[in-house]
Amino acid sequence: MSRGPEGTGGRWSPWWGHIACSWAAAFAGLHLYWAVGGEVGLSISAGPLAAERPLWFVVAGLWGVGALCLLGALLGWLLAHPGFRGVPALPVRWLGWSVSALLLVRGIGVEVLLLTGTAPLDTSVSEEQRAWTLALWNPWFIAGGLAFGLAALRFRSRDRGGPAGRQRDS
Repeated sequence: MSRGPEGTGGRWSPWWGHIACSWAAAFAGLHLYWAVGGEVGLSISAGPLAAERPLWFVVAGLWGVGALCLLGALLGWLLAHPGFRGVPALPVRWLGWSVSALLLVRGIGVEVLLLTGTAPLDTSVSEEQRAWTLALWNPWFIAGGLAFGLAALRFRSRDRGGPAGRQRDS
């Protein structure tokens, strides 16, 4: 039986990479839906920007975030498939850790700011946006951060003799 990363015990598993990939793909789909004119959920996420839809918001906030999320889905897939030909392992792992940190800081940071009533967020966010952000969006970012972090933790490259380079039991 192959073992996971040092200190974690257990077998290597691609599941966290697949979960991170799915998380990012779902978030990409939502942003791309909004980018092409979808409205469901946008007003509680973006407030007045949802109604106004300025060009910079549509290009950067919807299309841009959607594209970044598609890249995140690719990263999650790479974390689930170590040793993919032509892809160096170290950058994949470090990108996984970086995405995890970014998502966790965003999710936990905004949660703390909203729960403590810290300005300027407290005055610029409606009560409905605040409730949805606390109950849905921040936990969503935290879940994504945990998925990418666990995928990076469980990731092993073939060239370092990790479990991905060995025959796995099915």
